[in-house]
Amino acid sequence: MKKDIEIPVVEGVSIAVVKEFNEEFQMDDWNAYIINENDKPIEAVMVVTQGFSTEKKTSKFRHMLGAIAPNSNAKIELMQEAVLPFRNEFSVTYFLDNKLFDKKFIFRENTINERAFRDIPTLKDKGVWVR
Repeated sequence: MKKDIEIPVVEGVSIAVVKEFNEEFQMDDWNAYIINENDKPIEAVMVVTQGFSTEKKTSKFRHMLGAIAPNSNAKIELMQEAVLPFRNEFSVTYFLDNKLFDKKFIFRENTINERAFRDIPTLKDKGVWVR
């Protein structure tokens, strides 16, 4: 029965987009990270990303990240400047304590920009953060 199905609530996991200087190419890059603020590792982490605008959409990208240690992060992907104004979605699936968790993190249109930067303690950097 539907009432017997437990759907666990995602807590302690978030997505951040950070502007970082790339030493190799001597330019700024925008990178997306998944952050695990839990006291336990999250395992079998899979992230599916896609961006949408009114006229265009990006291809779906699937990233298998494996395990992410407690209170740490992992880079998901490099984001091209052309997709920053889009609605960017990050669908995250992982296991924690033998339970399957799933959540879609959404950056609304035109929200990935330097004016929206906040401190991100786990990354020790500033960026745009969705919890």
